[in-house]
Amino acid sequence: MNLGISDKVAVIAAASRGLGRAVALRLAHEGAKIAICARDNAELQKTAQEIRQTAKTDVLALAADLTQAHEIKNFIAQTIAHFKKIDILVTNAGGPLPGKFFDFDDTAWESTFQLTFLSVVRLCREVIPQMQQQEWGRIIHIASTSVKQPIDNLILSNALRLAVIGLAKSLAHEIAPYGITMNTVCPGMIRTQRLEQLLQVGAQMQQISFDEALQQRTAQIPLGRLGRPEELADLIAFLASENARYITGTVIQADGGLVKGVF
Repeated sequence: MNLGISDKVAVIAAASRGLGRAVALRLAHEGAKIAICARDNAELQKTAQEIRQTAKTDVLALAADLTQAHEIKNFIAQTIAHFKKIDILVTNAGGPLPGKFFDFDDTAWESTFQLTFLSVVRLCREVIPQMQQQEWGRIIHIASTSVKQPIDNLILSNALRLAVIGLAKSLAHEIAPYGITMNTVCPGMIRTQRLEQLLQVGAQMQQISFDEALQQRTAQIPLGRLGRPEELADLIAFLASENARYITGTVIQADGGLVKGVF
């Protein structure tokens, strides 16, 4: 399938590893030019070099803290200066800390608000005007199945990722007349460093081994296995493509059938 994104410019946030890295690699192999950011500059530059070597495309990699408005503004400004446009935006950030309600004070809630929600607001604010001018754009948010089915011991994620869904549904309506689509993807149990950390926390709480915790979680998935980052990247690549031009305002999970709700 020709996705029609060759020579498009794609911005992927938090792309030094995990889901963001997989998405950047997938879009690059479709011929897109890539701009990526992350806090860990050393790891980010390794990812950028891998993309350049395997996909033979132009990559701009800039260190940026997504909780800082001025760093987001600088990242997007430098991307536009380098590539002259932005066609695709994939918002992404590190997952909120695990824990229950009384584990967190106002500082924890405020920092998660900055990272999980305001980073999305700020990235969209910087990118959308340029997409409006060219009357074409694709924006995809990476959230979590927690927006469809709350996850135990992840109250910060359960609460604040839903704010992203509300924003995306409202904003999709506003920007549709400009030929810009906006959708949200919800990864389930994808084998990343983040998931392994959560499994380790769960294992310690239950006083079981990591392998036992992994087996418990895998047993909940109808397809019987964890997902791979590349499988979420395939979904995002489609939503970023010309083939998805009539899809906007949706929330789509890639979870092996984990979520049992109808909607």
